[in-house]
Amino acid sequence: MSEDVPQVIEHEIEVPLDHGRPDGPTVPLFARELVAPGGERRPSLVFLQGGPGGEPPRPHLSPLSPSWLGRALQDFRVLLLDQRGTGRSAPLVDLETMAPQQQADHLALFRADSIVADAELLREALGIERWSLLGQSFGGFCTMTYLSRAPGALAAAYLTGGVPPVGAGPDAVYPRTYATMAARSRAHWERYPEDLPRFRHLLDLAAEGSLLLPDGEPVTPLRLRQVGHPLGMSYGTWDLHALLERDPRSPGFRLGLRDAMSFSGSSPLYALLQEACYADGTVTDWAARRTLPGEMEDPTLFFGEHLFPATYADDASLALYAETAELLAQRHWPRLYDEGVLGSNDVPGAAAVYAHDAYVDRGLSERTLAEVPGVEAWVTPDHEHDGLRTSGPEILDRLFSMVPPR
Repeated sequence: MSEDVPQVIEHEIEVPLDHGRPDGPTVPLFARELVAPGGERRPSLVFLQGGPGGEPPRPHLSPLSPSWLGRALQDFRVLLLDQRGTGRSAPLVDLETMAPQQQADHLALFRADSIVADAELLREALGIERWSLLGQSFGGFCTMTYLSRAPGALAAAYLTGGVPPVGAGPDAVYPRTYATMAARSRAHWERYPEDLPRFRHLLDLAAEGSLLLPDGEPVTPLRLRQVGHPLGMSYGTWDLHALLERDPRSPGFRLGLRDAMSFSGSSPLYALLQEACYADGTVTDWAARRTLPGEMEDPTLFFGEHLFPATYADDASLALYAETAELLAQRHWPRLYDEGVLGSNDVPGAAAVYAHDAYVDRGLSERTLAEVPGVEAWVTPDHEHDGLRTSGPEILDRLFSMVPPR
């Protein structure tokens, strides 16, 4: 094995399931720390993954991947935190055995506020005075919550495609992301005009109940429109074309269709807490359904991170949680951000804002950053939402030049 392979250190502590009840039940919290040879004295950087419900990478060490990790290790010790409900942290092993209200109450403890509280207990357990954060997508939302709740624990904050709409809930977000997904859909049909009649044929099959997944589960027309969800990623339009060019009767197509469904078989956290991650002292009440614009009546326009009550009825892997989703949609969520604290922020930060991001709106991101002094925006048209994954060293070079590691 190469001499430049980083050392891997595993950390696991117990944290309260409910931070409002510190003497109540506890759950495990896990983080994997990587230290480059000679980097033992470097400051610590915590990576907060996208989601909700996403796991940080389980890195390959030789050669090292993902590529951004190698760049980060030049300046930091890097901690890959399993956010609660993912990996080895508070796994959702008993969720299916709970009644819907129990499920809802349990899942309410898995938002950014709890993730930040977990991280603070880990920092204290490791004896680290201050560390820096790298928040990707939802991890950027967690980073802004961290800046609201424990800024004194932070040396610097870096965000990539993840500046939340502070002061604007899902009702402001979804009309913008619908418009972006509609534009992405039309751009795909222009790039691959032969795909449009193919997709219309699939819609007809779905309406007849004859568009099937490998296990025989039928796909509805509404659910079918989720296959365009990855159009906000660098690979999205090509992967969609590669799926649509297949014969819909073939095993390869059915397997690809199953995997392309944005919520099919994924962690329930992603589907169940998607709207809740925007809820800053509000009730979501199925915001995606309420804000659905007229143009989206066109069935050839794809959805992004937009969920409806029918999403749960149509997807067998989510049907178990249909009542829970309704309870969460009617829940009054506590605040995630403190505008007063953010408005006096003195933690240096740099945020990569992707100009054409399909999931995190540029305008709302810039509006937030205008109210958070010290966090500088880098608006770039050169990357999609997965820019850190595809161009990590380049992006970190830019962010670290804006706010040098400390």
